[in-house]
Amino acid sequence: MSELDRDGGCLCGSVRFTAHLRSPTFGACHCGMCRKFAGGPFLAIGTAGVDWHQDADLRTYDSSAWAERGFCGRCGSSLFYRIKGNGMTIVAFGALDDPRGLTLAREVFIDERPDAYCFAGDLKGLTGAELMAKAGG
Repeated sequence: MSELDRDGGCLCGSVRFTAHLRSPTFGACHCGMCRKFAGGPFLAIGTAGVDWHQDADLRTYDSSAWAERGFCGRCGSSLFYRIKGNGMTIVAFGALDDPRGLTLAREVFIDERPDAYCFAGDLKGLTGAELMAKAGG
């Protein structure tokens, strides 16, 4: 395993994976869908791929025309967000067994962030419109 590979899984342990992280930084999404999916801001980290070791209880939900969200069908843990067209998978930070050494670096949909919380530090931030323009959609 490389230093950017992280094992992870759901709360009950029936879904297990190894995520091959793109970088040691992760982000927070404040869009309404992510907040409902995660019960708050969706803290997630981009991957270059995921190896699924136990996935019999892995379920997906088509949350939009271009993306799906993965979760455990047994315990309900939020596990990932995946772009359907290219398969890019963004893994839930909380699903990682060992998050040490990873740093919160950016926020998206900052225009939808509730007034009830904010993150400390100088983070890069994009509104929903800025993110969609950058993503080409």
